[in-house]
Amino acid sequence: MKQILKQLETMRETARQGGGARRIEAQHAKGKLTARERVDLLLDEGSFEEFDMFVEHRATDFGMAEQKVPGDGVVTGWGTINGRTVFVFSKDFTVFGGSLSSAHAQKILKVQRQALKMGAPIIGLFDAGGARIQEGVDSLAGYADIFLENTLASGVIPQIAVIMGPCAGGDVYSPAIMDFIFMVKDTSYMYVTGPDVVKTVTHEDVTHEDLGGYRVHAMKSGVADGAFENDLEAMTQVRRLVDFLPTSNRERPPVRVSFDEAEREEPSLDTLVPANPNKPYDMKELILKVVDEADFFEISPDFAKNIICGFARMDGQPVGIVANQPQVLAGVLDIDASRKAARFVRFCDAFEIPLVTFVDVPGFMPGTRQEQGGLIRHGAKLLFAYAEATVPKITIITRKAYGGAYDVMSSKHIRGDLNYAWPTAEIAVMGSKGAVEIIFRNQTPEELVAREAEYKERFANPFVAAARGYIDDVIMPHGTRRRIVRGLRSLKGKTLSNPWKKHDNIPL
Repeated sequence: MKQILKQLETMRETARQGGGARRIEAQHAKGKLTARERVDLLLDEGSFEEFDMFVEHRATDFGMAEQKVPGDGVVTGWGTINGRTVFVFSKDFTVFGGSLSSAHAQKILKVQRQALKMGAPIIGLFDAGGARIQEGVDSLAGYADIFLENTLASGVIPQIAVIMGPCAGGDVYSPAIMDFIFMVKDTSYMYVTGPDVVKTVTHEDVTHEDLGGYRVHAMKSGVADGAFENDLEAMTQVRRLVDFLPTSNRERPPVRVSFDEAEREEPSLDTLVPANPNKPYDMKELILKVVDEADFFEISPDFAKNIICGFARMDGQPVGIVANQPQVLAGVLDIDASRKAARFVRFCDAFEIPLVTFVDVPGFMPGTRQEQGGLIRHGAKLLFAYAEATVPKITIITRKAYGGAYDVMSSKHIRGDLNYAWPTAEIAVMGSKGAVEIIFRNQTPEELVAREAEYKERFANPFVAAARGYIDDVIMPHGTRRRIVRGLRSLKGKTLSNPWKKHDNIPL
């Protein structure tokens, strides 16, 4: 028996070494941790239970029969994050470059299916060169099987992808279907076709970083939801994100004991909005001052900065926050902002996370570039997302709420539950200057000045909307946290369902 146990431990140690000491050193030299080191950082100490440590590929072509490594380039299993179960797969670049074989795919499929069955989040750590070419169509079939499981799990369990090295070809579509994608700065990149293929087809000379690095996807394309400095920070921040999320759509988001006073007032908010309506202010200051302990996990902080999305807690309860940012493009809604916020709103609705919306929006971005880019359809995504959402929705209008953007930003008309406005709010079709120039276009400049003052007096306030019941109350800024907390408490028993359908047809 002792001999068998010794043999087992030897086999385990061989599997743990992946591609061997030399390749592990090469991984470390690039500033990257190994697949197992990443899993150890991500999960609670000692909680990891590994699946399929001894699985090997079954390919025989091109000399592959003599090249077998236990585990076959991916570490899979389950563990806990702060005591809550999660499933994980971590691609091992030291084994065949982390490339996907049929056996490799079957390992990932096993944890995907187990996560779905158990109702637990799944986290994928990507560091791989794509399909294993030696296996041909078998590797492509493995990708498609994984994509199907990603799709079936969407909206049922949270799915998080972390790109920690190369992620190319078929590998990119699994993260693309998942709920959140994060990257590691300067060591990760993702693209459908690499620089060599690009050069052959389009004759462009481009680097891996310029084609698919974090600056491309976390700042320009919006494919990634954020980028972290290194592997350690990435694992730490993913742990933090998971703490805000329910394990599945069958569970409620986890409520924590908060050390922040639930009905705390914040007097500094009374002077947050400048007297000059054209002067910007930082909406993040408002967010940090009203949420529990100034703890805010922002999603896509470097993309579409004119809108802010992220998770926080109010009275211990996780909430999703969406807010226009007056400091960037005056908080206007454009294509990128609409896409970013719509996807976030839909995630929150799928997992019963209440939505708190802070509004200071002058409208939709005008111009040929936006119109030709499909602003109408992209803007409709955000409208659709808010309109279909059945979770508790609380909206605070701090300053401008103009035109169709007022409707879109979780207004009462699209089933906002509690809609409040600060005394500084202006709810109108457009700004007073633009309005009078249209209404009184034939009058002199002196007369227009008087008309503008008249229009401001009549419409540049929240009381017209309040008189019609479109605003539930005009509140003091310093009492914003108290009103949100009390509102969330009152909405805990909310029940609302949409008409039966196989699925909706959001304007993609």
